[in-house]
Amino acid sequence: MTTKAAIISEIMDNIRRVFQVVNDKSKKAERETGITGPQLWAIKLIGDLSPVRVSDLAARMYLNPSTVVGILDRLASRGLVQRNRSDDDRRVVKVQLTSVGKELLVRAPEVASGLLVNGLETLTSKELYNIEAGLDKLVSILGAQKLPPQLTLSPEVNVPGDKGK
Repeated sequence: MTTKAAIISEIMDNIRRVFQVVNDKSKKAERETGITGPQLWAIKLIGDLSPVRVSDLAARMYLNPSTVVGILDRLASRGLVQRNRSDDDRRVVKVQLTSVGKELLVRAPEVASGLLVNGLETLTSKELYNIEAGLDKLVSILGAQKLPPQLTLSPEVNVPGDKGK
């Protein structure tokens, strides 16, 4: 196999590995908790940061606040989180886990999004730029530049907007 062919083969295998891990972890999360991977990631972050402002949660998830509001709506309807307006500033909404949400958190598996973000946050700016450039190229090869970024195995789509870039 030529060097170029070997590199392409390794790239394809690594893409397959990434899809496999994300898919497996998302399915495990849903199977074990009854909620989607993005919803579980939100629960985990709320558990760590509670009480947390919706805007801060969105920034930590690298998602648009309106996307996070949709996730929170689903979690609240299941009794897993509660939202409270700040007494100081009524525009500020803080989120925390309910007792049911805390129980779910204890038995919840790790989610791929959390692993990815935690790992990416340890990289240098140069390493991040190289990954971004490579992924941008892959998206371009697939002609998917205008495809809305849907969260893995979830109905949520990250709406365009400022995500803290």
